[in-house]
Amino acid sequence: MRFEHAPQLRDTYPDLVAGVVHATGITATADVARRTAGYLAVARSRLAGGPESGFPEIQAWRRAYAAMGLRPTKYRCAAEALLRRLRLDGELPRLHPLVDLCNAVSAAYAIPVAALDLDRVDGDLVVRPAHGDEAYLSFAGDTERPEPGEVSFVDSAGRAHARRWTNRQSGWSAVRAGTSSALIVAEALHPGGGPAVTRLVADLVTDLTDGWSAPTASAVLTAAAPRFTATATPSGGEIGQAVSPGTR
Repeated sequence: MRFEHAPQLRDTYPDLVAGVVHATGITATADVARRTAGYLAVARSRLAGGPESGFPEIQAWRRAYAAMGLRPTKYRCAAEALLRRLRLDGELPRLHPLVDLCNAVSAAYAIPVAALDLDRVDGDLVVRPAHGDEAYLSFAGDTERPEPGEVSFVDSAGRAHARRWTNRQSGWSAVRAGTSSALIVAEALHPGGGPAVTRLVADLVTDLTDGWSAPTASAVLTAAAPRFTATATPSGGEIGQAVSPGTR
């Protein structure tokens, strides 16, 4: 399968940088408590200097949401929601080792990180404005239709795997006990976000290798190389499957 952002989205958000990791061999029994605690310690240290709303990474997403006609304090990007919960509750919920790890990484970097069960994605996956006829399954089991123009992760079958870009993932492709193949996507909109996304991807590859001995393939996607191709069995630690426009 191929993953990419629609050209019009990149035109609108020229600072967009995405990190992508494809991992196989995922199980629900891995112990990532030590690594998760380390990332949360970084997030808490940063929050000690001020609330998440002042972070440049979060401010960039707030500007994007406002530009999309959404109230940023009602619809928060996933990283802001996690940081807010960590600041108010002191902890994040434990759901699945991979989800817990990705949530902790997201909080530490203040960058939204999505983990999708790749076996629940049909064909290619494109982050694009919705047409309005896509099907989104909520965690409550309700089927919703994204508003026309609303940014979503849409697969070849017309299924929406997110609402309002990085605000809410779909229950359809959520990582679960039986997940074995995962696609992890981190997206930054703040100026100069490339180095942070590169470090985030490298950290995730190390965590997946150590925690699961998981074969991984990864890339950092930019306007010059916007597409990632996931193979059936990625080779361990491979970086550089981003491809330029027109490449297949």
